[in-house]
This record gives sequence, C-alpha cells and structure tokens, in this order.
Amino acid sequence: MKEKRGQIRAFIIENFLFGKDDGFKDDTSFLDDGIIDSTGVLELVNFLEEEFSISVQDEELVPENLDSINNVVAYLETKI
Repeated sequence: MKEKRGQIRAFIIENFLFGKDDGFKDDTSFLDDGIIDSTGVLELVNFLEEEFSISVQDEELVPENLDSINNVVAYLETKI
C-alpha cells in the first residue's frame, strides 16, 4: 500500500498543488484546505478508477473516503 500512497500523493501534488508540496501531509484535508473542489473530487475519482481498476459508487463519494491521502488509502484498502 506504500506504493499506492505514493501514487496518490504524486497525483494530488501534480494536479492540484502545481508540483509544490510545502507542508502537505497525508492527513491534510483536501476540502478544508481548499486543495480540491467538487470538480477535483471527480478528477480524483477518475484517477482512482483508472489507476487501481476500481469502481467508485455514488454512495462512496463522501469525505470519509476521499478527503485526505490517509482517507483515500484506507478506502482503497477496502476496494482492492
């Protein structure tokens, strides 16, 4: 799962933080810190579905699953 964490982190930094990870931690809230908006959530879901061959259901689109790297990794563990 360490490799998956790195892939998710790299995606977030590249696509939403413009390559700068100044102070960005794995428990940083994407929504509270303004890193990702609703469109960004859809981009993240698309990345997860393509990269990890999963299907994200509508009812799974909640902050508990997608609001930080830690949350995304924990969610992925349940899907893989």
